[in-house]
Amino acid sequence: MHIFEELDYQETPLGEISLRKRSEPRLDDIIIYEVKMNEEFLMSSLFVEAELQLAHLALAAIADVFTEQLNVVVGGLGLGYTAAAALEYTSLASLKVIDVMPAVIDWHRRGLVPMGEKLTGDSRCELVLADFFALATSDTEGFGAANQDQKVHAVLLDIDHSPSFWLNEGNGAFYTEQGLQSLADKILPGGVFGLWSDEKPDDRFVQLLEKVFSSVESHIVTFPNPYTQKESTNTVYLGFINL
Repeated sequence: MHIFEELDYQETPLGEISLRKRSEPRLDDIIIYEVKMNEEFLMSSLFVEAELQLAHLALAAIADVFTEQLNVVVGGLGLGYTAAAALEYTSLASLKVIDVMPAVIDWHRRGLVPMGEKLTGDSRCELVLADFFALATSDTEGFGAANQDQKVHAVLLDIDHSPSFWLNEGNGAFYTEQGLQSLADKILPGGVFGLWSDEKPDDRFVQLLEKVFSSVESHIVTFPNPYTQKESTNTVYLGFINL
């Protein structure tokens, strides 16, 4: 039986946002969760491999660097898959997931999305209503709670479509040497910055990252696309800070 349900719809300062749940007849009626912003599809639970790999690639890369438990920040909650992947690590001490949309945080707290209970039920995970880019580029604020200058071990970012295709024009200031340096200053030596992109690796962005971080990697993540009957790709960038 075909299912289509709009679980939530809200008007926000950034536009109209909606959460939908539907079955897909072309794929044996599997259930898919989708988020739309102003009629544009932002994310789907059908394509989450790169979101998972954003956490796995970044945290695996620093697994042997630190003896202490890790404090991690995720910029962009979305459907929660990056955060859920980070919670799989027993080395994780705390996870702050920052999102500017009250509606998105509300979906998880109400259990409207698949990862909602996993995130809200884990004491290590805190959902924070804030502008990630404002915190990341601030010279006076950080990601810590009691100590605003507290540095973290990893920052994982999945908000914009790519480093050059932003959801909000105001985000563009982050993708500059100054913006990335402000973020890097909030990461501990030995730590990592990870970024998801919907596009193929961009040499210009890699060169920009190399101005700020000690070493840089770009990983192409492939996954099957049942609609095209071909493989699709996303990119995960990693920027490391030397000990």
